Amino acid sequence: MRVTRRTLAKALVVAFVVNLVVMGAGASLAYQEAPPIPDRVVGPDGETIATDDRIQEGKAAFQRDGLMNHGSILGNGAYFGPDYTADALELKVDAMREYYADSRYGEAYDELGVEERAAVDARVETELSDGTPADGTIEHSAAEAYAHRQVRETYVERYHEGSNERGVPANMIDSEEDARRFADFALWTAWFSHTDRPGADHSYTNEWPYQPAAGNVPGASAMTWSVVAMVLLVAGAGIGVWLYKSIDLPEPSTEGVDVPHPDDVDLLPSQSAALWFVPVAALLFLAQTLLGGLLAHFYIERHAFFGVESILGVDILQLLPFAMAKTWHIDLGILWIATLWLGAGLFLPPLLTGYEPSNQARYVKGLLVALVVVAVGGLTGIWFGSHGYIDGDLWWILGNEGLEYLEVGKLWQVGLLAGFLGWAYLAARGLKPLLDREEPYGLAHMILYAGGSIALLFTAGFMFTPQTNIAVTEFWRWWVVHMWVEGAFEFFIVAVVGMTLVSMNLLRRRSAEKAVMVEALLVMGTGVIGVSHHYWWIGMPDLWIPIGSVFSTLELIPLVVILLEALNEYRALATSGESFPYTLPFMFIIASGLWNFVGAGVLGFFINLPLINYYEHGTYLTVGHAHAAMFGAFGFLAIGMATYVLRFTIRDWSGRRLRWAFWLWNVGLALMVFVSVLPVGFLQLEAVFTGSYDAARSLAFYGRPLVQTLFWARLPGDTMIIAGTALFVYDVAAKLRTRRVADDADSVATTGAVRAFLSDD
Repeated sequence: MRVTRRTLAKALVVAFVVNLVVMGAGASLAYQEAPPIPDRVVGPDGETIATDDRIQEGKAAFQRDGLMNHGSILGNGAYFGPDYTADALELKVDAMREYYADSRYGEAYDELGVEERAAVDARVETELSDGTPADGTIEHSAAEAYAHRQVRETYVERYHEGSNERGVPANMIDSEEDARRFADFALWTAWFSHTDRPGADHSYTNEWPYQPAAGNVPGASAMTWSVVAMVLLVAGAGIGVWLYKSIDLPEPSTEGVDVPHPDDVDLLPSQSAALWFVPVAALLFLAQTLLGGLLAHFYIERHAFFGVESILGVDILQLLPFAMAKTWHIDLGILWIATLWLGAGLFLPPLLTGYEPSNQARYVKGLLVALVVVAVGGLTGIWFGSHGYIDGDLWWILGNEGLEYLEVGKLWQVGLLAGFLGWAYLAARGLKPLLDREEPYGLAHMILYAGGSIALLFTAGFMFTPQTNIAVTEFWRWWVVHMWVEGAFEFFIVAVVGMTLVSMNLLRRRSAEKAVMVEALLVMGTGVIGVSHHYWWIGMPDLWIPIGSVFSTLELIPLVVILLEALNEYRALATSGESFPYTLPFMFIIASGLWNFVGAGVLGFFINLPLINYYEHGTYLTVGHAHAAMFGAFGFLAIGMATYVLRFTIRDWSGRRLRWAFWLWNVGLALMVFVSVLPVGFLQLEAVFTGSYDAARSLAFYGRPLVQTLFWARLPGDTMIIAGTALFVYDVAAKLRTRRVADDADSVATTGAVRAFLSDD
């Protein structure tokens, strides 16, 4: 089947418009259908227990003090602490049971007989199911009012006074009153998790979290659409293979091709400047992996690290608590990957065009300095903000916004957005000879579209404030987090890999353009609307369950295509012989494709089945998916591009240390995911099935001997990843000492490879 580039371009525009309409309508619906924040919560005597202001102030405390990177809310956040929605619901159920056991029978709940206990359970479940507010007021029974106050005091003990057992530092929340407000916020999310949505037979969260004592059990739609998704899985995989085999696209091959040797290609000043993105990213990467090792160990010793605090007299928990380490770990991961992608995106244009705009090198260095300033400012602001050094309304602007993946303050987010836009401008300057010659759907344009889409989706993070309803906040947050990963990042991967293969002379530009558009169409047609699987349990309408099930399943199609491309690239590499100079970058590109399929495809599909997701949401199964997809897919591609940049800019090339790092990373990631993380996730899944969701996130679960053994089993894999990263940093530092000197841009003659690229129309 032959498909023209123009036809693909038209289909891509249609897909973009359809996505925009669907998600735009979803945004409007999010505001209309979000769970209501009550004006007042009152007891049976009319006494005011909580107000809308207290609930919103509790949400602000939750964000300001970094609680989303200690535990989670509505299943989203960190998994070290409890899920606050499930935890508040569990504590509420327990307190109500104790209230009725004492008021009816004068005994503790655990001392009741079977019949008395069943009567109490039935009363509690009935009360929790009947919670629709009247005229903006939630009316609590005496038992609910008692439970509300008990939860408040529990949260004061945990999150203000601190708890070594739970890994909570003292004064994590600054004041007792703020801790009580946070409890009001958590209890409100618990309320709309067990209260039926008006006109429906299920709660606002589609009966999540699983808590049979409160009447929360999975609905029929979760089962129905899981079956549909399984059927679509088979169809989707078949469609992916059919598309790949049907569309006539030349495959990479090194046979009979004049592959330009790096030493024969002139190095321009802007490329020499782009090289410095690599050591900056390498240092960020090392810091991230070291923090990752600390985070993993916190699950074993929640307030210590191999006795360091005793030897040095340092209180690890107070100095660097889990929430702060997790925040920096996430942000550093985004920063080092983005830094390498931006650097590679500025290195490639001169390689393909032989063109050096005036002052381009100066602007590239300026962009790197600006990004370092924003990164350091953002990470520092998080620390100051979470420690209470930024007062008033500035805490979420200069300090930490406190939402997972969007922790840095809004000012620093503006800086990152400006950096993306600055990169697009510089890339456009470097690609100008191509942009002037090709159609709007050409390869150079696709690179800019891919980079621009990252900046465009990042703007969704500016659609909310700390006062925004948490359900609406989560709606917009997932636009940034998921659409980056499943939309813009995948698009960027395909575009950059296509351009890299062209620069190696392994693929004609016309073929690369068609490949990029095919995969961009598949990603746009599945990944963007596929974000809706994140809306199932956060308080959005249940219509997202069928939409999310279908499109999350179809996301497998582009990943199958990417896997098949990686396998073809591997065959090309295997037959290239020792003379092929780009073996190492190729290895990382292949590894990226394989991990993308495993992490985002296999593990992503498994946890996104509605019925599975209902039980596993916010467990270690998600951790396995996230690490395999983020580091395996995007991280390896970024390192591959860094290796490509180094190959052109370093004299006396040796890839020995990088090969060692490659295998340390791959084996380490496989050990971490398959020996430790996923087994813990399956045990959590069993704990939810046999108990409740809160039980799977409890200290009792994490303290099980088998679970602790599995946490220790993560140590070899983590150590290998850290060792690989340290070796990478050392290798980069050593290579920089033998870097090539840039040629004078005015004296550079266009190479044969560049002429072929420019003339390939």
